[in-house]
Amino acid sequence: MSRAMQFPHFPEPIWQSNIQTPQFDALREHKTVDIAIIGAGITGITTAYFLLKAGFTVALIDAGKVMSGTTGHTTAKLTAQHDLIYDELIHHIGKDQAKLYYEANQEAIEYIAQLITEHGVDCGFSRERATLYATDPSSHQKLKKEFEAYEKLGIPGKLSNEIPFNINIESALVMDNQAQFHPLQYLLFLVNEIKNAGGSIYENTTAIDIQTDAKPVVVTREGWKITCDNVITSTHFPFFDGKGFYFTRMHAEKSYVLAIKPSKEYPGGMYLSTDQPKRSLRSATINGEQYVLVGGESHKTGQGINTMKHYEALYQWAESTIGIKNAAFRWSTQDLVTIDNIPYIGPISSNHDNIFVATGYRKWGMTTSVVAASILRDLITKTDNPYCKIFTPSRFIADPGVKDFIVQNADVAGHFIAGKVGLKEKRIEEMSSDEGAVVKVKGKRTGAYKDENGYIHLVDTTCTHLGCECEWNSGDRTWDCPCHGSRFSYDGSVIEGPANRPLKKVSPENNS
Repeated sequence: MSRAMQFPHFPEPIWQSNIQTPQFDALREHKTVDIAIIGAGITGITTAYFLLKAGFTVALIDAGKVMSGTTGHTTAKLTAQHDLIYDELIHHIGKDQAKLYYEANQEAIEYIAQLITEHGVDCGFSRERATLYATDPSSHQKLKKEFEAYEKLGIPGKLSNEIPFNINIESALVMDNQAQFHPLQYLLFLVNEIKNAGGSIYENTTAIDIQTDAKPVVVTREGWKITCDNVITSTHFPFFDGKGFYFTRMHAEKSYVLAIKPSKEYPGGMYLSTDQPKRSLRSATINGEQYVLVGGESHKTGQGINTMKHYEALYQWAESTIGIKNAAFRWSTQDLVTIDNIPYIGPISSNHDNIFVATGYRKWGMTTSVVAASILRDLITKTDNPYCKIFTPSRFIADPGVKDFIVQNADVAGHFIAGKVGLKEKRIEEMSSDEGAVVKVKGKRTGAYKDENGYIHLVDTTCTHLGCECEWNSGDRTWDCPCHGSRFSYDGSVIEGPANRPLKKVSPENNS
């Protein structure tokens, strides 16, 4: 790393730097409610709020802390401009359904805006333009097709040939009347509303199974049970599959964010490049100070280069684009992508009509969470909802589904085999402080992390989900599974599923 690039030593999202999140006890009793919701991110919290408003009793549980997962690591753009999507949707699901996709997400923005205004929620909400921009001729052609899709669907938008940055572009596509906010400040309001309405919230409560008897029963790692009429899993990746085979129908992607203090005045708006590597921009005001969130560098989880290189690439790009006084925060985030790029929201499988799932948001969880909450509420109350069909998990679209299904599974199989036979081990005595690496202990592949005090943390790198081998993520000091996106701390504890059991610890021995 060059002397000019100075990053925070440990990753921390900017949203968590100025906020005290409430604390909740772990579940320590058997419980009976109407609805059990697993996963206390923006989807779980919003859905709990909706269902309590509808008169149900609700228990919301999370394996970690409320709002600490994907929601706490977002860039928090409230937009229906989900990258290049509408031309693709018209070709795959038709014009009518594509228009409903737009309307569902735009309605979500308006719902959040109304709620914030009605209750005076102080969460940095501001209306912004969202802009896609292309820097090469091939992306320009895609952007023209996307604009034509806007026109077919009646989406307000306009083409431009400039953006207010030192970037040579071919074209830009603007969608007005979008927004941004501080996601955790917004969710604090919802959490308080849930508490005031009598909803139960439990942290550090890991669900490991759902028993499907006469009524669903959520079973926790400690053996406590929640008996209910309906279960909703909003755990990013479903911890319970229900024979829906979600691990074959999605892949996980990582991306990276720097929060910088710019040396040039930020012109406003939200921006996303259509080219690779992706680049994302938005502003955020925290404690009266303005920052710019610079994001991008997406890759499949566990399959990138040395992860600090991604932060360095963002830093260099930001320096040349808007200038940097200093990089105050850095963090990574992980998102799930479905075969057809449309989230899965609805019954988890045809075998279980009272167990529901919301997953595969493809980086657009701020609006999709509201879409999911409204769909799930209406499915449970048996109320018509025009958006159910688009997002139903049971859909199967042959184009591009079959090809992508084969590619995803071949990719998973390749990494499963490579992890077993492609050992690239290092000797423990060669490791520096604050370094992680694959080593051999008693001839077996082992993950090692040497902390700043020189203590060696050893774990079995075999993912406890389906047995793929995890790889070291130097930027976040985590073990990441390249097959289905599970992430573990250097000590083996679960950070993100679908795995719900930690990596096995290995006793210290001399490596071979």
